[in-house]
Amino acid sequence: MALNTSAEAPLPVGEVSRLIGGWIDRLGAVWVEGQITQLSRRPGAGVVFLTLRDPSHDISVGVTCYRQVFDAVADVVSEGARVVVHCKPEWYAPRGQLSLRAAEIKPVGVGELLARLEQLKKSLAREGLFAPERKKPLPFLPQLIGLVCGRASAAERDVLENARHRWPAVRFEVRNVPVQGVHAVPQVVQAVKELDALDDVDVIIVARGGGSVEDLLPFSDEQLVRAVAACRTPVVSAIGHEPDNPLLDHVADLRASTPTDAAKKVVPDVGEEYERVRMLRDRARRCVQGLLDREERGLAHALARPSIQDPHRMLDARAEEVTALLERGRRTLRHQLDRADSELTHTHARVVALSPAATLKRGYAVLQRADGHAVRGPDEVEAGEALRARVSEGEFTVRVDV
Repeated sequence: MALNTSAEAPLPVGEVSRLIGGWIDRLGAVWVEGQITQLSRRPGAGVVFLTLRDPSHDISVGVTCYRQVFDAVADVVSEGARVVVHCKPEWYAPRGQLSLRAAEIKPVGVGELLARLEQLKKSLAREGLFAPERKKPLPFLPQLIGLVCGRASAAERDVLENARHRWPAVRFEVRNVPVQGVHAVPQVVQAVKELDALDDVDVIIVARGGGSVEDLLPFSDEQLVRAVAACRTPVVSAIGHEPDNPLLDHVADLRASTPTDAAKKVVPDVGEEYERVRMLRDRARRCVQGLLDREERGLAHALARPSIQDPHRMLDARAEEVTALLERGRRTLRHQLDRADSELTHTHARVVALSPAATLKRGYAVLQRADGHAVRGPDEVEAGEALRARVSEGEFTVRVDV
């Protein structure tokens, strides 16, 4: 129900607190899940005080319960454990403080945790956070590696020692954070974001040693998974041992089975790379040497050919052939000219022998009419007709007299 207030008629703080308490009283009992961060069991006290925290949202609330309620689960519940509490929200009006009064406490079992993680895994997979195409390739030789791990932990030692053994010049930017417990998730998320914001960091390794399912729960937290998915820097997950598989392994760009394996996958081995370079160099040298040997053999074979050893030999042979052909051509042409001259002489003699001029030289004459036709008989002319008479030395005109 809305309140009628104004700047002229405000409500006192105490009244607001009292109204909030009334609204919370009408809420009724609820089931709440969280992680126990503080536990106070004073000897002889009938009430146990707990602090229940939500790691994903960094919110805590106080819980009180009767000793007999807590004693029912005291053997399986301790600080850091996840529990489900059936409680009634209460509002302490004088101090404006929310608390929960627990009537029943149930520890969250491993099976239930795994079922919830599987459900969260499917939900995140549907969003595409685990898609292979999102994976970013790691640089071949990172100059600066960001490392998120526990302080003075075996995981930190394994990564640093193995990486520097493989490539002594590699540098690290280390962020030591809690890797289990109530403060693990927000501090790991903050460390990842800080390293991702550094331009010099080429790859980020999140490392932790082995542990129980409960110990590795921070690395399956949705907040951490989304923070890693949003990173622009490649992230390597090195959580636990080979069988361990937190959700961070699925969203990371590369999964390493152990922190030692992460160092081997991120940093190349200088000895192996040197050996690979040497092998490639030897292979290149052999290829070049083989090419030179093959070309030398080809050159030697070419030089052994007669045309290369004595190039004028072929020219001299061709010159002799050309000279012989030239002489042959001249002889042939001379023979053809001689034969043609002989034929021309004989033809000329025949022409001269058959020419009418030869007959005329012997004293004969040729009579031609005015139209140029030769007179062959007396009946071809008429009396008084003028004819042209051709003799050896010229011609003259005659007239027919019958």
